[in-house]
Amino acid sequence: MRSFWFNKLSVIFGPRPPVSWLLLCLVSLLALIAVLGSSSSNAFDSVTPTPVPDIYLNYRRLKEQAAVDYLELRSLSLGASRQRELGLCGKERENYVPCYNVSANLLAGFKDGEEFDRHCEVLRDRNRCLVRSPKDYKSPLRWPAGRDVIWSGNVKITKDQFLSSGSMTKRLMLLEENQIAFHSEDGLIFDGVKDYSRQIAEMIGLGSDSDFLQAGVRTVLDIGCGFGSFGAHLVSLKLMAVCIAAYEATGSQVQLALERGLPAIIGSFISRQLPYPSLSFDMVHCAQCGIVWDKKDGILLIEVDRVLKPGGYFVLTSPSGKLHGTAVGKRKRNVLTPMEELTQEICWSLLAQQDETFIWQKTVDSDCYASRKQSAIPLCKEGHDVQSYYQPLVSCISGTSSKRWIPIQNRSAGSQLSARVLPDNFFEDLRVWRSALKNYWSLLTPLIFSDHPKRPGNEDPLPPFNMIRNVMDMNAHYGGLNAAFLEEKKSVWVMNVVPIRARNTLPLILDQGFTGILHDWCEPFPTYPRTYDMLHANGLLSHLSSESCSAIDLFLEMDRMLRPEGWVVLSDKVGAIEMARMLATQIRWEARVIDLQNGSDQRLLVCQKQFIKK
Repeated sequence: MRSFWFNKLSVIFGPRPPVSWLLLCLVSLLALIAVLGSSSSNAFDSVTPTPVPDIYLNYRRLKEQAAVDYLELRSLSLGASRQRELGLCGKERENYVPCYNVSANLLAGFKDGEEFDRHCEVLRDRNRCLVRSPKDYKSPLRWPAGRDVIWSGNVKITKDQFLSSGSMTKRLMLLEENQIAFHSEDGLIFDGVKDYSRQIAEMIGLGSDSDFLQAGVRTVLDIGCGFGSFGAHLVSLKLMAVCIAAYEATGSQVQLALERGLPAIIGSFISRQLPYPSLSFDMVHCAQCGIVWDKKDGILLIEVDRVLKPGGYFVLTSPSGKLHGTAVGKRKRNVLTPMEELTQEICWSLLAQQDETFIWQKTVDSDCYASRKQSAIPLCKEGHDVQSYYQPLVSCISGTSSKRWIPIQNRSAGSQLSARVLPDNFFEDLRVWRSALKNYWSLLTPLIFSDHPKRPGNEDPLPPFNMIRNVMDMNAHYGGLNAAFLEEKKSVWVMNVVPIRARNTLPLILDQGFTGILHDWCEPFPTYPRTYDMLHANGLLSHLSSESCSAIDLFLEMDRMLRPEGWVVLSDKVGAIEMARMLATQIRWEARVIDLQNGSDQRLLVCQKQFIKK
């Protein structure tokens, strides 16, 4: 056999192979070794130069060919880099939320309810893998249908858990079709959410709930939001309602709200402050949220006061099952007796009480606190809550000396922000983001905001056609991207995240009526998997380059939060973007580097998460 092949080669090359042929074999062998070596190396703890994908310098050409070019994205994740892709986590991690591990917290010594709180310092998980989607996961329906109907396979809630809140024939029929339908009469308010919302408006002296905006109510913190029906109704009134609820392994309120496309985060009133500055919300709402507000000497109610703006409202709907006795007068006494003393201490006044609903209003007069006689609740020292990132709860009243002490009613007829709290470059930042969003929208129209986003086998979608409902701006600055979205009348909402080591611009973001949160990007974000349609970050990678946290862990967390077929848009310097492109390859994102301006060291990285079906 050997002589046969030797004779064949002799016929082709002669008795002795030419030197050029031997050199070609040697070069090919060296190239193969180089490729195999580069594919097995770890480029994420020690980044090495790799070939850069096509970088387009002509914006017009890019715009014209974007749809065609993006079909080639898969090639960036193939070839030599295939062996570096991370594997999928096990089925037990389909709904994995880091930092919430009751067993580990108990072993670490947490008790008295603190074991259910967020403890990232206990996190010691180094199993780097991609959180997979449930077997029956489907792409969410677009708005407005997606706000009222979700796929039951996308959330971890059983049929019995859902129906236990109130069974309806129509809902049961929809469940049989693997869908869950939400209606205004669902949830814990038995008279219907619309009637309940109108009742609240009338109790604070408004004609209807459509007058909330004119009365200065734009942002609402909904504690223990149930299925999110009240928040969904407020969103339809153009209010920003944020659901906050404790971590739940199954039947999570936060997961359901986010799956509906509504703003929500995981949080609890146990031992730490919420990641918001003082004077953040116009209304705080608690309908059967299960919190005993007068326990721990009222420290939980003081936390509500901290985040409530002057003139803001606290709405409490208490379940009748927890009130002893049946007489109306006795029910009033059981709620008001402990609350009355506390609310007077923090300068709240009871506006109205109807059935099981009570509404208090925070004072607009900061001098009220000085006029109290021998109050057991003192004023906080100035500047005590400069960094309100999961600090221990405090039993003092804050915000009274802040420049942001502006009654919400004063905004009803004028601008949303006071000139005395605006930085010099605020409007310049907004101008930049107006221009940037137009570039994004034009650039990504064939990809994300398509006029014809029909998937094979699906029916034609109803308008609006954009394929995203929510955006997380991971380094929000002044919220300029959020403002630009609103000015362009795009049907998305933005979770504005301010890194804790950046300039704390969150008060300015919240004062514009947006939602936002402080966060340390060296830690996981308090949300469930697959809860955001797009992640955006401008300069975040450069900002974090001096931190000790791992870049691959950040990208794994981004992948956990991102829905299948979701998008990532990163803007940063060339070196940071090249590192991000390699990380994107490892976690199986399709990625493309784009240069929008000649001669600039800024690059844009556009990625899409694959929909891996099992």
